[in-house]
Amino acid sequence: MYQLEICANSVTSAIVAEQAGAHRIELCTNLSEGGTTPSYGQIKWCVDNLTIPVWPLIRPRGGDFLYTDAEFEVILNDITFCKEAGCDGIVTGILLANGGIDKERCAKLIAAAQPMPVAFHRAFDMTNDLTKSLEDLISLSFVRVLTSGGKASAYSGAKQIASLVAQAKNRIEIMPGAGVNAENIAEIAAITYAKCFHTTAKAPAKSEMQFKNNHGKMSDHTLDEFNHEQTDSFKVKQLIEILKKL
Repeated sequence: MYQLEICANSVTSAIVAEQAGAHRIELCTNLSEGGTTPSYGQIKWCVDNLTIPVWPLIRPRGGDFLYTDAEFEVILNDITFCKEAGCDGIVTGILLANGGIDKERCAKLIAAAQPMPVAFHRAFDMTNDLTKSLEDLISLSFVRVLTSGGKASAYSGAKQIASLVAQAKNRIEIMPGAGVNAENIAEIAAITYAKCFHTTAKAPAKSEMQFKNNHGKMSDHTLDEFNHEQTDSFKVKQLIEILKKL
């Protein structure tokens, strides 16, 4: 009855997610910026080698969801590649400057993606009116929307998510995401009546490098150049077991 989507930030995370029992992956990169489009190589490898559905995130950069004409063309090009690569669906979204859904451009994304289904990402949480925005997404034929109820986390926005689930009336899937973990997923499920949940289930991954140059820096945002984060098998399995018992 319940499903778990893992936001996989690499090929390794995608492999771990599948092996641990996840039902679907949203493939992305740059989690520190909220996720951006993964490389063509990552997308193709996952489509060719995984058995669970692969839905790449199509977001050309971090920051807001108001895009230039050039960025919009990049989004369309990425969608075309995903369709040709055989992806099961894509996750994307565009807003207007006033905080509404950019219905004109989103309609073009839906058309470009056909016959792939399209889900709307957490740009939804940055809109000026969640109720109206949900109706806009339904009218555009998005199949799913990832949301924290407009709050910082799905747990803090659980009551708002419950209202969205009631409003949707099965016309679109409402998927709670942001801060979903083993400590709160059961409560979020009970409050929202949602059936599918989204999380990175990530943990630090220690580098296996033997030589480490501790004087060089590859990023201004990284404290430890030799560690990174990836999906954790134990966390995924733990979440799956909790959902099985609900």
